[in-house]
Amino acid sequence: MSDELSPEMLEEAKPDLLTLEDEDGQEVTFEVIDATEVNGTRYLAVIPYQEDPASLQEDAELILMRIGTDDEGEYMDIVDDDEELLTVGKVFEERLRAMYDIDDSELD
Repeated sequence: MSDELSPEMLEEAKPDLLTLEDEDGQEVTFEVIDATEVNGTRYLAVIPYQEDPASLQEDAELILMRIGTDDEGEYMDIVDDDEELLTVGKVFEERLRAMYDIDDSELD
C-alpha cells in the first residue's frame, strides 16, 4: 500500500491537523496539505489552520517542515535552508499541481 494520498482521498477526508508549540510556548494548529519523502528525509507541507472555511485566505503561506529523529524521538523543524527549501519546494509544487489540477495558465 502506498503512503501517497490521492486527490479523492484528500477531498473526502477531514483535515489532518497538527498542533505544535512555538518558541513562545503558544500552541499553533496547522493543516497538513501533503507529506512526502525527499532524499531519505520526510517532509510535510502545512498551512495555518482556519476552523471557519470562510476565513481561509487564498494566499495562505505554505510552510515546509522536516521530520527528524534524535535521542528523544521525532521532532519537526521548519525548513529554512535556502537550498533545501528550493529542492523540497519544487517537489511539493509538482505534487500539489497534480493533486489540485493546477494549470499555469490559470495563475495571474
